[in-house]
Amino acid sequence: MRTRRATMQDVADRANVSKSAVSLAFNDSKKLSATTLQNILNAAAELGFSQDPAARMLRTRRTDSLGLLLPQQLDKVLENPYYSLFLQGIGQTCQREGFTLLLAPPLRGSMLKAIPYAAVDGFIVSGLEYDRGEVMALRQRDIPFVLVDSELHDDVPSVEIDDSEGIAELVAHLLAMGHRRLAFVAFETGTSGGYRNWKGPVLRRMQGAADGLATAGLTTESDGITIIEVPCTRSGGAAAFRELWASDSRPTAMVAFSDIIALGIIDAAREAGVDVPGVLSVSGFDDLIEASWISPTLTTIRQPIATKGRLAAEYLVEAIAGESPSRDHQQRLSTTLLLRGSTGPASSG
Repeated sequence: MRTRRATMQDVADRANVSKSAVSLAFNDSKKLSATTLQNILNAAAELGFSQDPAARMLRTRRTDSLGLLLPQQLDKVLENPYYSLFLQGIGQTCQREGFTLLLAPPLRGSMLKAIPYAAVDGFIVSGLEYDRGEVMALRQRDIPFVLVDSELHDDVPSVEIDDSEGIAELVAHLLAMGHRRLAFVAFETGTSGGYRNWKGPVLRRMQGAADGLATAGLTTESDGITIIEVPCTRSGGAAAFRELWASDSRPTAMVAFSDIIALGIIDAAREAGVDVPGVLSVSGFDDLIEASWISPTLTTIRQPIATKGRLAAEYLVEAIAGESPSRDHQQRLSTTLLLRGSTGPASSG
């Protein structure tokens, strides 16, 4: 037989306090003495009482939960170790500030549809441009949000990295080692008309590549330079290798715009019997944990992924509290080029 669920009044009767004192114990315990608070919590534990989260949200108009609006379906996101590091950073802030975290992937293929169904106090928006419909919807609904890997705007808290400098340095290094047939493997943008119509991090990384090419008098239009887009997955990297290796002019270096793509390229190269870096140099961007122990170790551009998540969550908590964004809440973090075993001199073959 199903027993009646304990109520706040039951706890008050057991602890011999008022119902309002029980409410304070669960919502504003600082207003109670330590003895009274412990008495109420003990009574609640004996009765098996817990607050109804839906009722609490209606009363306080708060969920004490942060939302992470994701650009990919959850299965694809969890394939990429980048998000494990990013979530670690967000989690540090959530734990310290007493928030939970809700992952909000696209609903029926639409990020816009996911917003109204997420019971959160605000969103960390990952990898979307400022002028996207999702960002406009958040502004219209007056929902606090922080942009990550987008662009800096005076009225929005944001965290991004210096995407261009590290790739420019990497490309200049490859050119100095004799590479003239380079393929740039970007993650899918969903835009048409070439890279000049890209936005956000992928455009900044391509601009960095163009700056690097310029050190040898080359451009993105020069012979031997190829630009392709693939899904930001390990299988996307493997598909990129197979497409590029089947071309008439095979590259001597593949510059991937993420480590997960680069790892897929190395997987497919190994399967095809192609020596890395003897025949093909491969580089990535992120410095995932696997980058330092795969064989050969991956040349990559390290970005502070966990720090990016931690700062974004801190800025969101402050925005939820009603604090106006300032210049201090618009961070552009530095990157570091790490030269490892997956790159070397251009093959003469």
